[in-house]
Amino acid sequence: MGGRIAGSAAAMPELTTIKDRMTNGWRRQEQQYAHGEDFPLRGYAGAMSVYGGMVAAIAAAARLSGRPLPERISPWDTAVTALATHKLSRLLAKDPVTSPLRAPFTTFEGTSGPAELAEDVRATGTKKTIGELVTCPFCIGMWVSTGFTAGYVFAPRATRLATTTLAVLAGSDFLQFAYAHAEQAAT
Repeated sequence: MGGRIAGSAAAMPELTTIKDRMTNGWRRQEQQYAHGEDFPLRGYAGAMSVYGGMVAAIAAAARLSGRPLPERISPWDTAVTALATHKLSRLLAKDPVTSPLRAPFTTFEGTSGPAELAEDVRATGTKKTIGELVTCPFCIGMWVSTGFTAGYVFAPRATRLATTTLAVLAGSDFLQFAYAHAEQAAT
C-alpha cells in the first residue's frame, strides 16, 4: 500500500504539467482566435458546459422520476412555444423591467425600440459571457426554449398555460405595432 501512495505522489507533478500544458494550449488557442480582441472563448466553453450539464440533469431527472418523454409535441404547441420563446427571450434581454437582472453585467446606453433598452456589456471574462447571454434575445432563446421543453415533460399543463400567456402577449405586441403603423399611415 505504501508503494501506491508513493507512486501517486510521484505522478502528481506530471498531472500538474499536463494541466499546465492544457491551460497554456487553451490560452494560446484563445489568443490566436481572438486576434487580441476581448473575446471570451473560455467563457463560451463554460456556458456550453453549463447548458450541457443542465440538459443532462433534466434528462436524468425525467428518467429517475419515470416520466415518459412526449411521443411528439403537436404543431400547435410548437407554434405557441415558438411565440412564447420569442417573447420571453425579448423580455429577459431587452425589457426595462428586467434591467436589474442585467445590470451587474451591462451599462445602460438608451433605448433601442419601443419598450426596449440598448445596453452595452461592461464586464470581462465570465461576466462578459453572462452579459452577452442576457442581452441577446437570440442567445438566451436557446435556454428559454429548453426550459419550456423540459416543462412539457414535467408540467405540461402549467407549461401550456405559461406559453399561451406569453404567445398572447407576443400577438398583442405585433397588433400594437400594426396599429401604430396604421395610425402613421393615416396621417
